[in-house]
Amino acid sequence: MINEIIRRKLVERKRIAVGLYRFDETSERRIKKAKEIAKDFADVLIIDEGEETEKALVDVLRKGEVDAAVRGTARASKILEILRKEFETYRIALLETAEGKLFLLAPVGVDEGKNIREKLIMIEEAKKISKKLGLKGSVAVLAGGRYGDIGRSEVVDASLATAELIAKLSNAKNYEIKIEEAVKEDIVIAPDGISGNLIFRSLCYLGRGREYGAVYTNLPFKLVDTSRSQSPEGYARAIALASVI
Repeated sequence: MINEIIRRKLVERKRIAVGLYRFDETSERRIKKAKEIAKDFADVLIIDEGEETEKALVDVLRKGEVDAAVRGTARASKILEILRKEFETYRIALLETAEGKLFLLAPVGVDEGKNIREKLIMIEEAKKISKKLGLKGSVAVLAGGRYGDIGRSEVVDASLATAELIAKLSNAKNYEIKIEEAVKEDIVIAPDGISGNLIFRSLCYLGRGREYGAVYTNLPFKLVDTSRSQSPEGYARAIALASVI
């Protein structure tokens, strides 16, 4: 269930908070099942405060009552509303291919990665996470087409030019639209947050890949984002990631 690279990093037992907001009848069951799965490597504190769940989750982090936190079924919009009052934070997802290859993907927030500056920040933050995971930190940049497509669409032309510039500024490689080759690297930068979110969902919900959650960057505490529709096993993997970072 947990990639061997992550498992080897679980050497110190951590206290991890997980948010529980009951947006459907399965929310509580899935979070409690995740706590049971993760009991071998983490002490899980479930934050269940109704409409105040997101605030309470951030509060336990601020007070240092836990080592890290996982969003769980708490509302992402509420958490971002709280965090963005103080911090410029982005999310970087840790994914695993069907063949067991781990890689970091950004942007995955639909409103993130809007410009070159944001993507360069994400690359630097992803390299920090990569180092903690024991990865080399090589970077692949994706575009909306191949070089052979130049002239067919102004949008594709702009995407290719942007990807090339980002690759040169960050010592990365422009893989054009060839994601199947880009995942050979440790960090993959999508053209924008919408395509990044679609990559994540296609790999993990339609394919046979696995997700470990997405690390919020540039915070004075450790917080991992998850889909509120996640399986108990997926939440347990996010708890493992939170323990490692």
